[in-house]
Amino acid sequence: MDDIFVARLMSSDLITVAPDTLVEDAGQTMLENGISSLVVVDDDGRLEGILTTTDFVTIVAESYPKAETTVERYMTTDVVTVSPQQPITEVANVMLENGVHHLPVVDQDEGVVGIVTTTDLAGYLTTMRASV
Repeated sequence: MDDIFVARLMSSDLITVAPDTLVEDAGQTMLENGISSLVVVDDDGRLEGILTTTDFVTIVAESYPKAETTVERYMTTDVVTVSPQQPITEVANVMLENGVHHLPVVDQDEGVVGIVTTTDLAGYLTTMRASV
């Protein structure tokens, strides 16, 4: 399993938003696409943050969003990332150590190229078991 890299498991058909996207619009995008996170990028596709369903718990608990609230207010900016060349065992350890379920995959030259989630890892393990 050490020779399987992030690039093989990550989702590269990312749905991203800008920091000035309204929270209401971000939530609607997540619902419509059946996803639990949005990667927040600047105009050049560079990582600015991540907004997850967990962030929406904070929004609701604080009785927000108010009109015109942007995702920038709630997104995590100290984002833990991985590279496409990292082995998935390292990725699993990074997730456990940081208590996260979504890791943006960042290439130094291209910026954000994908995302790997606990669902991706579980799916991989399931297919590995089925093939044994």
